[in-house]
Amino acid sequence: MTPILILIIVLAFIFDYINGFHDAANSIANIVSTKVLTPFQAVVWAAFFNFAAFFISAYIIGEFKIGNTIAKTVNENFINLEVILAGLLAAICWNLTTWWFGIPSSSSHTLIGGFMGAAIAFAHGFSQHGTDVVNYAKVVPTFLFILAAPLIGMFMAFIITILIVHLFKNSNPYKAESKFKKFQLVASAALSLGHGGNDAQKVMGIIGAAIIYYELKITHNSVYLNLASSKVGHDKLFGQFVKDYWWVPFTSFLCIGLGTLSGGWKIIKTMGTKITKITPLEGVSADTAGAITLYLTEHLGIPVSTTHTITGAIIGVGATKRLSAVRWGVTINLLWAWILTIPVSAVLAATFYYVIKLFI
Repeated sequence: MTPILILIIVLAFIFDYINGFHDAANSIANIVSTKVLTPFQAVVWAAFFNFAAFFISAYIIGEFKIGNTIAKTVNENFINLEVILAGLLAAICWNLTTWWFGIPSSSSHTLIGGFMGAAIAFAHGFSQHGTDVVNYAKVVPTFLFILAAPLIGMFMAFIITILIVHLFKNSNPYKAESKFKKFQLVASAALSLGHGGNDAQKVMGIIGAAIIYYELKITHNSVYLNLASSKVGHDKLFGQFVKDYWWVPFTSFLCIGLGTLSGGWKIIKTMGTKITKITPLEGVSADTAGAITLYLTEHLGIPVSTTHTITGAIIGVGATKRLSAVRWGVTINLLWAWILTIPVSAVLAATFYYVIKLFI
Protein backbone atom coordinates (compact mmCIF):
# COMPACT_ATOMS: atom_id res chain seq x y z
CA MET A 1 0.00 0.00 0.00
CA THR A 2 1.11 3.56 -0.67
CA PRO A 3 1.71 5.93 2.28
CA ILE A 4 -1.29 8.09 1.35
CA LEU A 5 -3.61 5.06 1.27
CA ILE A 6 -2.37 3.97 4.70
CA LEU A 7 -2.95 7.54 5.96
CA ILE A 8 -6.50 7.47 4.57
CA ILE A 9 -7.28 4.18 6.31
CA VAL A 10 -5.87 5.42 9.63
CA LEU A 11 -7.79 8.72 9.39
CA ALA A 12 -10.97 6.86 8.42
CA PHE A 13 -10.78 4.74 11.55
CA ILE A 14 -10.07 7.89 13.60
CA PHE A 15 -13.17 9.47 12.07
CA ASP A 16 -15.08 6.29 12.92
CA TYR A 17 -13.95 6.57 16.54
CA ILE A 18 -14.95 10.26 16.63
CA ASN A 19 -18.28 9.32 15.08
CA GLY A 20 -18.78 6.90 17.97
CA PHE A 21 -18.32 9.41 20.78
CA HIS A 22 -19.98 12.19 18.76
CA ASP A 23 -23.08 10.04 18.22
CA ALA A 24 -23.03 8.16 21.55
CA ALA A 25 -25.85 10.45 22.64
CA ASN A 26 -28.13 9.00 19.97
CA SER A 27 -28.27 5.64 21.69
CA ILE A 28 -27.94 6.54 25.35
CA ALA A 29 -29.29 10.07 25.96
CA ASN A 30 -32.80 8.82 26.68
CA ILE A 31 -31.73 5.91 28.87
CA VAL A 32 -29.42 8.19 30.88
CA SER A 33 -31.94 11.02 31.26
CA THR A 34 -34.57 8.58 32.59
CA LYS A 35 -31.96 7.11 35.01
CA VAL A 36 -32.50 3.58 33.75
CA LEU A 37 -28.71 3.23 33.52
CA THR A 38 -25.82 5.31 34.80
CA PRO A 39 -23.79 7.10 32.09
CA PHE A 40 -20.99 4.53 32.36
CA GLN A 41 -23.38 1.57 32.18
CA ALA A 42 -25.14 3.18 29.22
CA VAL A 43 -22.02 3.67 27.10
CA VAL A 44 -20.90 0.09 27.74
CA TRP A 45 -24.38 -1.13 26.77
CA ALA A 46 -24.46 0.95 23.58
CA ALA A 47 -20.85 0.16 22.59
CA PHE A 48 -21.46 -3.58 22.85
CA PHE A 49 -24.46 -3.43 20.51
CA ASN A 50 -22.68 -1.03 18.13
CA PHE A 51 -20.04 -3.71 17.60
CA ALA A 52 -22.55 -6.58 17.60
CA ALA A 53 -24.18 -4.95 14.55
CA PHE A 54 -21.20 -6.19 12.51
CA PHE A 55 -22.29 -9.81 12.90
CA ILE A 56 -25.86 -8.98 11.90
CA SER A 57 -24.76 -7.10 8.76
CA ALA A 58 -22.13 -9.69 7.81
CA TYR A 59 -23.87 -12.97 8.62
CA ILE A 60 -27.61 -12.31 8.80
CA ILE A 61 -28.18 -9.52 6.27
CA GLY A 62 -25.16 -10.71 4.31
CA GLU A 63 -24.18 -7.39 2.75
CA PHE A 64 -23.22 -3.78 3.50
CA LYS A 65 -25.60 -1.72 1.34
CA ILE A 66 -24.92 1.64 2.97
CA GLY A 67 -21.16 1.26 2.58
CA ASN A 68 -21.70 0.57 -1.11
CA THR A 69 -23.88 3.69 -1.42
CA ILE A 70 -21.22 5.92 0.17
CA ALA A 71 -18.52 4.47 -2.12
CA LYS A 72 -20.64 5.47 -5.13
CA THR A 73 -21.57 9.00 -3.98
CA VAL A 74 -19.06 10.40 -6.47
CA ASN A 75 -18.48 9.29 -10.07
CA GLU A 76 -15.42 7.01 -10.09
CA ASN A 77 -13.78 9.21 -12.77
CA PHE A 78 -13.36 11.94 -10.15
CA ILE A 79 -12.05 9.83 -7.30
CA ASN A 80 -8.41 9.67 -6.33
CA LEU A 81 -6.58 9.30 -3.04
CA GLU A 82 -6.12 13.07 -2.60
CA VAL A 83 -9.90 13.60 -2.98
CA ILE A 84 -10.66 10.97 -0.35
CA LEU A 85 -8.01 12.34 2.04
CA ALA A 86 -9.38 15.89 1.74
CA GLY A 87 -12.94 14.68 2.35
CA LEU A 88 -11.91 12.80 5.48
CA LEU A 89 -9.99 15.76 6.92
CA ALA A 90 -13.01 18.02 6.40
CA ALA A 91 -15.35 15.49 8.02
CA ILE A 92 -13.09 15.14 11.06
CA CYS A 93 -12.82 18.93 11.49
CA TRP A 94 -16.59 19.50 11.28
CA ASN A 95 -17.37 16.61 13.63
CA LEU A 96 -14.93 17.83 16.26
CA THR A 97 -16.26 21.40 15.96
CA THR A 98 -19.90 20.39 16.42
CA TRP A 99 -18.94 18.04 19.26
CA TRP A 100 -17.09 20.86 21.02
CA PHE A 101 -20.18 23.08 20.89
CA GLY A 102 -22.53 20.23 21.84
CA ILE A 103 -24.38 20.30 18.51
CA PRO A 104 -25.77 16.88 17.45
CA SER A 105 -24.98 17.19 13.74
CA SER A 106 -24.76 14.33 11.27
CA SER A 107 -21.49 12.41 10.93
CA SER A 108 -22.97 10.78 7.85
CA HIS A 109 -23.68 13.99 6.01
CA THR A 110 -20.36 15.60 6.87
CA LEU A 111 -18.64 12.57 5.31
CA ILE A 112 -20.78 12.77 2.17
CA GLY A 113 -20.35 16.55 1.93
CA GLY A 114 -16.59 16.25 2.32
CA PHE A 115 -16.33 13.55 -0.33
CA MET A 116 -18.38 15.58 -2.82
CA GLY A 117 -16.65 18.89 -2.11
CA ALA A 118 -13.17 17.45 -2.70
CA ALA A 119 -14.29 15.71 -5.91
CA ILE A 120 -15.86 18.92 -7.24
CA ALA A 121 -12.60 20.78 -6.48
CA PHE A 122 -10.68 18.08 -8.35
CA ALA A 123 -12.97 18.43 -11.39
CA HIS A 124 -13.06 22.26 -11.13
CA GLY A 125 -16.83 22.16 -11.23
CA PHE A 126 -19.92 19.97 -10.93
CA SER A 127 -19.26 18.31 -14.27
CA GLN A 128 -16.42 17.72 -16.69
CA HIS A 129 -16.63 16.74 -20.35
CA GLY A 130 -20.37 16.17 -19.96
CA THR A 131 -19.97 13.80 -16.98
CA ASP A 132 -21.48 14.69 -13.60
CA VAL A 133 -19.08 14.62 -10.67
CA VAL A 134 -21.81 13.73 -8.18
CA ASN A 135 -23.77 10.51 -8.58
CA TYR A 136 -27.19 12.10 -8.12
CA ALA A 137 -29.03 8.75 -8.10
CA LYS A 138 -27.23 7.96 -4.84
CA VAL A 139 -27.05 11.48 -3.39
CA VAL A 140 -30.61 12.78 -3.94
CA PRO A 141 -32.27 10.15 -1.68
CA THR A 142 -29.70 10.98 1.00
CA PHE A 143 -30.52 14.69 0.74
CA LEU A 144 -34.26 14.00 0.90
CA PHE A 145 -33.81 11.94 4.05
CA ILE A 146 -32.22 14.90 5.86
CA LEU A 147 -35.84 15.92 6.44
CA ALA A 148 -37.56 12.58 5.85
CA ALA A 149 -35.67 10.62 8.53
CA PRO A 150 -36.56 12.94 11.47
CA LEU A 151 -40.13 13.25 10.18
CA ILE A 152 -40.50 9.46 9.99
CA GLY A 153 -38.95 9.12 13.46
CA MET A 154 -41.25 11.85 14.82
CA PHE A 155 -44.40 10.34 13.30
CA MET A 156 -43.58 6.81 14.45
CA ALA A 157 -42.67 7.96 17.98
CA PHE A 158 -45.93 9.92 18.21
CA ILE A 159 -48.00 6.88 17.15
CA ILE A 160 -46.08 4.43 19.37
CA THR A 161 -46.48 6.73 22.39
CA ILE A 162 -50.25 7.06 21.85
CA LEU A 163 -50.59 3.27 21.50
CA ILE A 164 -48.57 2.56 24.65
CA VAL A 165 -50.52 5.13 26.68
CA HIS A 166 -53.79 3.57 25.50
CA LEU A 167 -52.66 0.00 26.25
CA PHE A 168 -51.42 0.82 29.75
CA LYS A 169 -54.02 3.41 30.75
CA ASN A 170 -55.45 1.18 33.51
CA SER A 171 -52.09 -0.02 34.83
CA ASN A 172 -50.63 0.84 38.21
CA PRO A 173 -48.32 3.82 37.48
CA TYR A 174 -45.46 2.49 39.63
CA LYS A 175 -45.55 -1.01 38.12
CA ALA A 176 -45.92 0.41 34.61
CA GLU A 177 -42.87 2.63 35.01
CA SER A 178 -40.84 -0.35 36.26
CA LYS A 179 -41.83 -2.29 33.12
CA PHE A 180 -40.96 0.61 30.84
CA LYS A 181 -37.49 0.85 32.35
CA LYS A 182 -36.91 -2.78 31.36
CA PHE A 183 -38.43 -2.18 27.91
CA GLN A 184 -36.15 0.81 27.47
CA LEU A 185 -33.10 -1.42 27.84
CA VAL A 186 -34.34 -3.48 24.88
CA ALA A 187 -35.29 -0.39 22.84
CA SER A 188 -31.92 1.23 23.50
CA ALA A 189 -30.09 -1.97 22.46
CA ALA A 190 -32.12 -2.06 19.23
CA LEU A 191 -31.26 1.58 18.52
CA SER A 192 -27.56 0.90 19.19
CA LEU A 193 -27.64 -2.01 16.73
CA GLY A 194 -29.19 0.31 14.14
CA HIS A 195 -26.63 3.02 14.87
CA GLY A 196 -23.70 0.64 14.51
CA GLY A 197 -25.10 -0.97 11.36
CA ASN A 198 -25.78 2.40 9.76
CA ASP A 199 -22.81 4.53 10.74
CA ALA A 200 -19.90 2.07 10.71
CA GLN A 201 -20.68 1.25 7.08
CA LYS A 202 -20.12 4.85 6.03
CA VAL A 203 -16.44 4.64 6.94
CA MET A 204 -16.29 1.30 5.15
CA GLY A 205 -17.59 3.06 2.05
CA ILE A 206 -14.85 5.69 2.13
CA ILE A 207 -12.09 3.11 2.72
CA GLY A 208 -13.67 0.95 0.03
CA ALA A 209 -13.55 3.80 -2.48
CA ALA A 210 -9.86 4.35 -1.69
CA ILE A 211 -8.89 0.68 -1.92
CA ILE A 212 -10.90 0.08 -5.11
CA TYR A 213 -9.12 3.07 -6.67
CA TYR A 214 -5.80 1.63 -5.49
CA GLU A 215 -6.55 -1.82 -6.94
CA LEU A 216 -7.77 -0.41 -10.26
CA LYS A 217 -5.37 2.47 -10.91
CA ILE A 218 -2.18 1.60 -9.03
CA THR A 219 -1.85 -2.19 -8.81
CA HIS A 220 -4.03 -2.90 -11.89
CA ASN A 221 -5.52 -5.92 -10.14
CA SER A 222 -7.01 -8.11 -12.88
CA VAL A 223 -10.00 -9.18 -10.75
CA TYR A 224 -11.01 -5.57 -10.12
CA LEU A 225 -10.31 -4.54 -13.72
CA ASN A 226 -12.52 -7.34 -15.03
CA LEU A 227 -15.35 -6.35 -12.69
CA ALA A 228 -15.02 -2.67 -13.60
CA SER A 229 -15.18 -3.46 -17.31
CA SER A 230 -18.50 -5.25 -16.88
CA LYS A 231 -21.58 -3.11 -16.26
CA VAL A 232 -23.12 -5.77 -14.05
CA GLY A 233 -19.79 -6.66 -12.46
CA HIS A 234 -19.10 -3.02 -11.57
CA ASP A 235 -21.79 -3.25 -8.88
CA LYS A 236 -19.82 -6.14 -7.39
CA LEU A 237 -16.61 -4.15 -6.89
CA PHE A 238 -17.58 -3.23 -3.35
CA GLY A 239 -18.43 -6.84 -2.58
CA GLN A 240 -14.99 -7.89 -3.86
CA PHE A 241 -13.39 -5.27 -1.64
CA VAL A 242 -15.28 -6.60 1.43
CA LYS A 243 -14.19 -10.15 0.55
CA ASP A 244 -10.52 -9.24 0.08
CA TYR A 245 -10.28 -6.78 2.96
CA TRP A 246 -12.58 -8.43 5.52
CA TRP A 247 -10.70 -6.70 8.34
CA VAL A 248 -11.99 -3.29 7.20
CA PRO A 249 -15.66 -3.88 8.13
CA PHE A 250 -14.65 -5.66 11.34
CA THR A 251 -12.39 -2.77 12.41
CA SER A 252 -14.98 -0.17 11.36
CA PHE A 253 -17.57 -1.63 13.71
CA LEU A 254 -14.95 -2.07 16.46
CA CYS A 255 -13.83 1.58 16.22
CA ILE A 256 -17.35 2.99 16.40
CA GLY A 257 -17.98 0.81 19.45
CA LEU A 258 -14.82 2.08 21.14
CA GLY A 259 -15.81 5.65 20.28
CA THR A 260 -19.23 5.16 21.86
CA LEU A 261 -17.51 3.73 24.92
CA SER A 262 -15.72 7.09 25.26
CA GLY A 263 -19.05 8.90 25.53
CA GLY A 264 -19.98 12.34 24.27
CA TRP A 265 -21.38 14.11 27.28
CA LYS A 266 -22.00 17.55 25.79
CA ILE A 267 -24.30 16.16 23.09
CA ILE A 268 -25.93 13.74 25.55
CA LYS A 269 -27.02 16.78 27.59
CA THR A 270 -28.58 18.40 24.51
CA MET A 271 -30.36 15.25 23.35
CA GLY A 272 -31.46 14.03 26.78
CA THR A 273 -32.64 17.22 28.46
CA LYS A 274 -32.77 20.29 26.22
CA ILE A 275 -35.29 19.17 23.56
CA THR A 276 -37.98 17.88 25.93
CA LYS A 277 -38.18 16.07 29.27
CA ILE A 278 -38.25 12.28 28.76
CA THR A 279 -39.96 9.61 30.89
CA PRO A 280 -39.21 5.85 30.62
CA LEU A 281 -42.40 5.36 28.57
CA GLU A 282 -41.36 8.10 26.15
CA GLY A 283 -37.80 6.76 26.08
CA VAL A 284 -39.15 3.39 24.90
CA SER A 285 -41.21 5.11 22.21
CA ALA A 286 -38.38 7.33 20.94
CA ASP A 287 -35.75 4.58 20.87
CA THR A 288 -38.12 2.08 19.23
CA ALA A 289 -39.16 4.59 16.57
CA GLY A 290 -35.51 5.49 15.91
CA ALA A 291 -34.49 1.84 15.63
CA ILE A 292 -37.29 0.98 13.18
CA THR A 293 -36.40 3.97 11.00
CA LEU A 294 -32.72 2.98 10.92
CA TYR A 295 -33.50 -0.65 10.04
CA LEU A 296 -35.80 0.51 7.23
CA THR A 297 -33.23 2.86 5.70
CA GLU A 298 -30.44 0.30 6.09
CA HIS A 299 -32.58 -2.20 4.19
CA LEU A 300 -33.06 0.41 1.44
CA GLY A 301 -29.34 1.22 1.43
CA ILE A 302 -29.94 4.92 2.20
CA PRO A 303 -27.36 6.47 4.58
CA VAL A 304 -29.36 8.56 7.03
CA SER A 305 -28.35 10.46 10.10
CA THR A 306 -28.89 8.59 13.36
CA THR A 307 -28.79 12.01 15.02
CA HIS A 308 -31.60 13.39 12.86
CA THR A 309 -33.68 10.26 13.32
CA ILE A 310 -33.58 10.11 17.12
CA THR A 311 -34.01 13.89 17.43
CA GLY A 312 -37.20 13.61 15.39
CA ALA A 313 -38.37 10.74 17.60
CA ILE A 314 -37.74 12.77 20.79
CA ILE A 315 -39.74 15.66 19.33
CA GLY A 316 -42.52 13.19 18.47
CA VAL A 317 -42.88 11.94 22.05
CA GLY A 318 -42.75 15.49 23.39
CA ALA A 319 -45.54 16.54 21.01
CA THR A 320 -47.88 13.88 22.45
CA LYS A 321 -48.07 15.89 25.67
CA ARG A 322 -48.43 19.31 24.08
CA LEU A 323 -46.55 21.18 21.39
CA SER A 324 -45.14 23.60 23.96
CA ALA A 325 -43.40 20.65 25.70
CA VAL A 326 -40.87 20.73 22.86
CA ARG A 327 -38.24 23.44 23.14
CA TRP A 328 -38.57 24.63 19.56
CA GLY A 329 -35.77 27.20 19.89
CA VAL A 330 -33.27 24.39 20.49
CA THR A 331 -34.84 22.35 17.68
CA ILE A 332 -34.53 25.20 15.16
CA ASN A 333 -30.84 25.62 16.05
CA LEU A 334 -30.33 21.90 15.42
CA LEU A 335 -32.10 22.21 12.06
CA TRP A 336 -29.71 24.95 10.98
CA ALA A 337 -26.76 22.73 11.90
CA TRP A 338 -28.24 19.90 9.79
CA ILE A 339 -28.75 22.15 6.77
CA LEU A 340 -25.26 23.64 6.98
CA THR A 341 -23.39 20.36 7.50
CA ILE A 342 -23.10 19.24 3.86
CA PRO A 343 -22.20 22.63 2.28
CA VAL A 344 -19.75 23.58 5.06
CA SER A 345 -18.08 20.16 4.86
CA ALA A 346 -17.90 20.47 1.07
CA VAL A 347 -16.20 23.89 1.26
CA LEU A 348 -13.77 22.62 3.92
CA ALA A 349 -12.93 19.58 1.80
CA ALA A 350 -12.34 21.68 -1.32
CA THR A 351 -9.97 23.88 0.70
CA PHE A 352 -8.12 20.85 2.05
CA TYR A 353 -7.87 19.42 -1.48
CA TYR A 354 -6.17 22.54 -2.84
CA VAL A 355 -3.77 22.61 0.13
CA ILE A 356 -2.92 18.92 -0.31
CA LYS A 357 -2.19 19.46 -4.01
CA LEU A 358 0.43 22.05 -3.06
CA PHE A 359 2.46 19.29 -1.41
CA ILE A 360 1.62 16.19 -3.48
